[in-house]
Amino acid sequence: MKYKILTLLFLFSMLGMAQQNLNIIPKPNSVEIKKGHFVLNKETVIVADENSFEAKYLQNEINNRTGLEIKISSKYRSKNSIQFGVKIPDTTNFDREQYNIEVWSNKINISAFSHQGIFYGIQTLVQMIPYEKSREIKLKEVSISDQPKFQWRGMHLDVSRHFFPKDFIKKYIDYLAMYKMNTFHWHLTDDQGWRIEIKKYPKLTEVGAWRNGSMIGHYTDQTFDDIRYGGFYTQEEIKEIVAYAKERHITIVPEIEMPGHALAALASYPEFSCTGEPFEVGKTWGVLEDVFCPKDETFTFLENVLSEVMELFPSEYIHIGGDECPKVRWKSCSHCQKRIKEEHLKDEHELQSYFIQRIEKFVNNKWRKIIGWDEILEGGLAPNAAVMSWRGTEGGIAAAKQKHFVVMSPGSHCYFDHYQGEPKNEPIAIGGYTNVEKVYSFNPIPKELSAEESKYILGAQANLWTEYISTPDHAEYMLMPRMAALSEVLWGTSNPTNYKEFENRLISHFEMYEKKGINYSKAIFEVTSKVNPAENGVAFELKSVNPNGIKYTTDSSEPNANSISYEKPILVTSNQTIKAAYFENGKAKSATIEQSFFITKSTGKKIELVHQPHENYGIGESFTLVDGMKGNPSKYGKDWLGFSGKDLNATIDLGKIETISKISINTLSSEGSWIYYPKNIGILVSKDGENYIPITIVSSKEIFENKGKVVVEFDKQNVQFIKIIAENNGIIADGKPGAGSNSWLFVDEISIE
Repeated sequence: MKYKILTLLFLFSMLGMAQQNLNIIPKPNSVEIKKGHFVLNKETVIVADENSFEAKYLQNEINNRTGLEIKISSKYRSKNSIQFGVKIPDTTNFDREQYNIEVWSNKINISAFSHQGIFYGIQTLVQMIPYEKSREIKLKEVSISDQPKFQWRGMHLDVSRHFFPKDFIKKYIDYLAMYKMNTFHWHLTDDQGWRIEIKKYPKLTEVGAWRNGSMIGHYTDQTFDDIRYGGFYTQEEIKEIVAYAKERHITIVPEIEMPGHALAALASYPEFSCTGEPFEVGKTWGVLEDVFCPKDETFTFLENVLSEVMELFPSEYIHIGGDECPKVRWKSCSHCQKRIKEEHLKDEHELQSYFIQRIEKFVNNKWRKIIGWDEILEGGLAPNAAVMSWRGTEGGIAAAKQKHFVVMSPGSHCYFDHYQGEPKNEPIAIGGYTNVEKVYSFNPIPKELSAEESKYILGAQANLWTEYISTPDHAEYMLMPRMAALSEVLWGTSNPTNYKEFENRLISHFEMYEKKGINYSKAIFEVTSKVNPAENGVAFELKSVNPNGIKYTTDSSEPNANSISYEKPILVTSNQTIKAAYFENGKAKSATIEQSFFITKSTGKKIELVHQPHENYGIGESFTLVDGMKGNPSKYGKDWLGFSGKDLNATIDLGKIETISKISINTLSSEGSWIYYPKNIGILVSKDGENYIPITIVSSKEIFENKGKVVVEFDKQNVQFIKIIAENNGIIADGKPGAGSNSWLFVDEISIE
């Protein structure tokens, strides 16, 4: 009986705590919870203009959540009412997105300087209303004052690789609105499809919107179907979507790619290429070599296209792409070389800058501004251009220091086409590993910027590229719940040091996702792992929402409710396979994770790198190479280290003199992703860490013939230090995917026996 009483007291205390936690995302700046409550019932009235979109939106949300059918009335009512108040600012420099909510016992008041602020207040109020069919809903008396930190809070969607219907685009906009995001970056054109009707150039959608097949599986498989695929949005549909977004206070920024990623356009109008030859809309992913030729006819074409685009989209910024533009065709094009000479340009990079600046001048004359991916910095930045920094933060830092506005979107934290859970359990993705916690840790303002330079950071956005995402359900899965984490980052109230508090609020939103039919990822419940050094092996550390719910096995069997309970990191000193899952009330709540370990003399040992891996592919840092886990070559997520343009130069310290005669290392090749085998791999050994003896140099031919799995056997050596140098492929050669850019070098487990 005493136990039951204590349990009941605990549950009541938890209920009290739950009532105190409003679980609002993004977390408001200021919340004061009071003692009383407001009763929402069928007699409650929304006091507003009966044609108010905001009022109708709130009315509909209340009905969906509670079943209550409350009325909207323009007549003032002091009691049992929800009131909107648009305040008159006393200055021209006011925040349109700021709002206040007062929930009293007799009424609710939402006030702001604009209807946008009112709408954000409504989003907060809606999150306070439970999904509970009831005649009465009690809401805590509360006072909230709130406003965002960043003015660009965005999400991107690529509809070129895979096309998404109009109704899903509206859903996508609804999801942004739920979390007070204000910018939708719509990637409308690319090599694999042109998705916007341009009346002056009908072939863009007659030809460019359709391809005769698509890639199946991962790029490395090089497998295709022959199914005609495509679609496009009519101008009437675009007007409808723009109006839909405007009601929800979301700006749509259209992207028309140039000068690269243009094959769909060139298939429609090949005369705007360098060669003039017939083209086919791209079937393969990656970067393709045929791009717009910077001749006057091309600029006339693009200006006409942009004129129609700007008629449809009232956004301040027009995104013109500017990324991943191979220079192969330009180098051999007589027209391009003539233009370089006539315009006194240094090279093809400056020709790209000329291209972007010429387009910018046209767009500026239409009273708009351009924004482009960070490659537009190459050859000189257009005078008024804003930069979207995707290849890390370096481009954004450089632009801000030049006093250009920046939207941060680094692949390390903001690429939602990356894996968000254990790759073995996830649908196929392009690679990488960006889970909710990593998104939440993002800081859009780089530490390298001064306070003055930081003012040029407009905000940030996440990108959803869709090479491997073909359905709305899959798009939702990759979006949610990571977008919720990003929304709090951009609102300015995230606290990565207290991630668990955010995680608890986030989990409370899953009921809403289910009620709305959103196909969200449950990877947050998944058991995650980390490997640490240990004597004679490694320590396998497991984490989950509640570590006490983790069950695991070490004999390759499936874990169940009666398996070993996880209490501390698992010591691994010999080859074995560990499986683990998270359980609640005796039932598995997560997928099973499986990890095989291969223990050798290098496992768990100290390792140092001369060059650090890229932040996108550097989870686990140098220890990844000696953690006893071999990466999956078809899912290069967190088990591989990636080096952009840099060599692998690693030194392993075995801790004492050991006898060795075999060294293995794995490397990757996926040319469409710009990943190339190393030129060669050198192996050296030493007793003292200073004087090294070369063992061998493995040639590029040997690496290729062994498909990147390099095994070197040699006469026994008594050594303590092993140095491995894998030379990066360098600048990608013309004719290869990514020509002119840095090669990626991917490496994994170094095994020493």
